[in-house]
Amino acid sequence: MAQNENLAALSAAGVSVWLDDLSRERIQSGNLADLVATRSVVGVTTNPSIFQAAMSVGHAYDAQLKDLAAQGADADAAIRTMTTDDVRAACDVLAPVFEATGGVDGRVSIEVDPRFAFDADKTVAQAIELWKIVDRKNLFIKIPATEAGLPAITSVITEGISVNVTLIFSVPRYRAVMGAYLDGLRNAKIGGHDLAKIHSVASFFVSRVDTEIDKRLEAIGTPEALALRGKAGVANARLAYAEYQDVFDGGAHTSTYNHLAAQGGNRQRPLWASTGVKNPDYPDTLYVTELVGPNTVNTLPEKTLQAFADHGEVLGDTLSGRGAEGAQVFADLAAVGIDLDDVFALLEREGVEKFEGAWGELIEATTGQLDIAAEGN
Repeated sequence: MAQNENLAALSAAGVSVWLDDLSRERIQSGNLADLVATRSVVGVTTNPSIFQAAMSVGHAYDAQLKDLAAQGADADAAIRTMTTDDVRAACDVLAPVFEATGGVDGRVSIEVDPRFAFDADKTVAQAIELWKIVDRKNLFIKIPATEAGLPAITSVITEGISVNVTLIFSVPRYRAVMGAYLDGLRNAKIGGHDLAKIHSVASFFVSRVDTEIDKRLEAIGTPEALALRGKAGVANARLAYAEYQDVFDGGAHTSTYNHLAAQGGNRQRPLWASTGVKNPDYPDTLYVTELVGPNTVNTLPEKTLQAFADHGEVLGDTLSGRGAEGAQVFADLAAVGIDLDDVFALLEREGVEKFEGAWGELIEATTGQLDIAAEGN
């Protein structure tokens, strides 16, 4: 089967196309394999909201729930078993991509319990547990980029475990994430790990930035403020990419990475997350077309993936050399009264709360399903 031309062009421009969704039905029906074969999909990301949605519809999990109920599993244990089973199966689907790309792609991500977002020790312990349970080389453990998450990132990388750092909203926090990764690589080398086998991506959220800032711009209401709507998310990501190039791609601070690269260390690629467009007034492929550059990942909801397959355009590298434009947008935002520090603090807090809420709903629903299954056993 031939790959879609638009998505193939995106891949050729240096963007790894990942799917921001997973369900057992998607795996068992062959849909995931089909997206790999025809839509250039080379990775999968999951989060608590995705699992909550997957397990709330259909009957794909009924038989396993019945078995787990018979074993006396509680909701936490049942969720851990079902989600890790799905992720392991997805890893197997993506294994040929993993081998073909030397471990760069073919990755599937699973997130630590969001209730541990502000507890580094519990995050590290569960990251190691999930790595062992899934038992696949092409797994990524997702760790949130909270203050507590930073030392956890370093500790998990130190153990030789590949990490997808999630919930990054600001450039200063992204800079700290890159530092945490490099610290982990340095420790891993001292610990005797093969650095070539350790990979990482840093998931920088895009659309949520526009959603929050647009709301504040509309409240301000001046022509200058309204003219800035829809610009912050892309500007923020372009500033992040400039920081990435500074650290990993020949910039002023690349020497630390070069030293580790000489020992087999891999760059930590930026991943654009939350790339489904929320505002119908904006092009539905905005956060794909405007964020194209070498050594990047874009994780797309299926709706956005299919929209790009249908009418997406690759206009060349839209990231490199665009940091100054991003900085100007931020200066303009500050000038009209947007408190960017407050925006990013709110988005991080809300991001954790959304995942905690989805996890809570999943636990509640699974508890009810286990009770029903137990009655039928």
